[in-house]
Amino acid sequence: MYKFLFKIFIGISVLNTVTIKAQSQDFEGYLFAYFEGSGEGNMQEQLRFAVSDDAMHWTALNNNQPILSSKEISTTGGIRDPHLLRGEGDGKFYMVATDMNTVKNGWDYNPGIVMLISNNLTDWKSSTIDLAALYPKKFKNVKWVWAPQTIYDPQVKKYLVYFTVRFNDSLNLDFYSAYANADFTGFETVPKLMYSAKDGAIDGDIIYKDGTYYLFYKGNTKDKDGKEIKNGIKQATSKLLQGTWKESFDYIDNYADTPTVVEGSSVFKLNNKEEYILMYDLYASGKYEFQRSTDLIHFSSQTESFTKDFSPRHGSVISITKKEAQRVDTKWGGVPQSLLITKDGMFQFHSQGNPIIQHKYTADPATLVIDSTLWLYTGHDFDGDQKGYKMKDWCVFSTSNLKNWIEYPVPLKIEDFSWAESGDAYAGHVVEKNGNYYWYISTNWSGIGVAVSKSPQGPFKDALGKPLVTNKDCFASSHSWACIDPAIFIDEDGQAWMFWGNKECYYAKLKDNMVEIDGEIKKMDFKGFEFTEAPWVHKRNNKYYLSYATGFPEKIAYAMADSVEGPYEYKGILNEIAGNSNTNHQAIVQFKESFYFIYHNGGLQTGGNSYSRSVCIDKLEYNTDGTIKRVIMTTEGVHLNEEKQ
Repeated sequence: MYKFLFKIFIGISVLNTVTIKAQSQDFEGYLFAYFEGSGEGNMQEQLRFAVSDDAMHWTALNNNQPILSSKEISTTGGIRDPHLLRGEGDGKFYMVATDMNTVKNGWDYNPGIVMLISNNLTDWKSSTIDLAALYPKKFKNVKWVWAPQTIYDPQVKKYLVYFTVRFNDSLNLDFYSAYANADFTGFETVPKLMYSAKDGAIDGDIIYKDGTYYLFYKGNTKDKDGKEIKNGIKQATSKLLQGTWKESFDYIDNYADTPTVVEGSSVFKLNNKEEYILMYDLYASGKYEFQRSTDLIHFSSQTESFTKDFSPRHGSVISITKKEAQRVDTKWGGVPQSLLITKDGMFQFHSQGNPIIQHKYTADPATLVIDSTLWLYTGHDFDGDQKGYKMKDWCVFSTSNLKNWIEYPVPLKIEDFSWAESGDAYAGHVVEKNGNYYWYISTNWSGIGVAVSKSPQGPFKDALGKPLVTNKDCFASSHSWACIDPAIFIDEDGQAWMFWGNKECYYAKLKDNMVEIDGEIKKMDFKGFEFTEAPWVHKRNNKYYLSYATGFPEKIAYAMADSVEGPYEYKGILNEIAGNSNTNHQAIVQFKESFYFIYHNGGLQTGGNSYSRSVCIDKLEYNTDGTIKRVIMTTEGVHLNEEKQ
């Protein structure tokens, strides 16, 4: 007797160590593995992931498309009931699922289990277990192998896989289990009976707390004739993982006494709280709801619903760190912004095509290439569905591949320019010279200013304490917003030029200190030049290209010259009217041997319009004579188009 109690004490000590180790990680989000309950039939029984920062509001990854193909990981071409587990101190993740394709085979064919293992949540190795084929003596007559799950057994330092089994010649639904082998590709031994509920059980989920294992499952109650009269979520408890299990005949879910049926129970602990979520699948109605508990015995009397953009069926949830959230976002996209902001305020995100930035409204792009990094500087339309321009700060982003982006803390605000009485943070342009980064900004009617920083991400500060140029310098203009949209071009000889204006285009040299005009301010003019705003100058093969917005609503036109001052020859329209936006504003940049056309439209759903704009990127290509091909605006964007090719 004393030896038995000593074994229990040692087991509890080991389990408490495991629990403390798991809780010591810096978890800030949640990952939900599930299969779908809506859409095309052959796409439902596929593995999907979703992420949440609070366990209540969920966003599907990969646009709710499968993260792995069932055809590649299963024998039937379908998976159900995925269960995800964080490894115990080994840096691995383990997942098991039902190998079953009901669309193709109905409910009478289910050979076994899919097993998956990963080091990073994004790359998975899979194997399958066919119980009848591997263990014919015991499982030759097996009918169902349902809803497998995995739990770490600290007493033997192995992972136990448990699942529901039904045989063809029996109606019993019992839990069997076996320890996984070292590489998680199969079982060490023949699975054996683990727990047999009085009236059968499916969809088991075990969680450990304070010396007790709690097994949640869908059970039922039958009358003396064996007819089911009630079903719902039940519970059994044990001090040891292999039992003996004590069955409770009470129902936990709030629907047990109603016609509403539930299954697929799963329990997880909230981060940094002594609170647990018991979630379950209301499979007949397509809902997914949950109840709360602090002790895994008493649960809230009211059910709650998740907010989600998908229709999950039986799945499971683990806690994840911000680093892990960023990793899955890089692979599939869809992680909430809060989980992608680092401790130093940087936000990592994954472009899903055009617009490339979808978590805020951005406009008036400008670019700078430093080594293998593209820096993108934009204006910031404050909100969606705006009725006028409300722009109070600027934004900075960087990328090495046009797919994975970093947003940095706000580098510059209009309030940083004490002289800017307009309060408007209009278009700007950043260049590097002499080890400094200069941001030329426009302020509507207050003039063009210059800010400076030692790093491309800022922060920037006002370099002059006054405007560089004002409306007084725009000698051919009479309207108040003439002095906007600065564009800086540094030629191969190191000479910097600034182009700017609205209705009239002005240009001038900059002194080497980059904060003073050098000489005369001139007005650009040539045949066919119908200038609205947004000048941009770039150079290729000794040819100078001046692109600009023309007309209203605006298109982008361009001209070519042999000198930065011209004379320019009008070459035509480069880019048509951008969708759902009266304005357009382009940057043209060479990045890693290709040229790109960066612009804004009003295409962000929902809330995009002429005053709530979004930056996009498409390829820019040249004809053999140096002229530019018409830019084709796409929804897919650059990196997605290149992936298709």
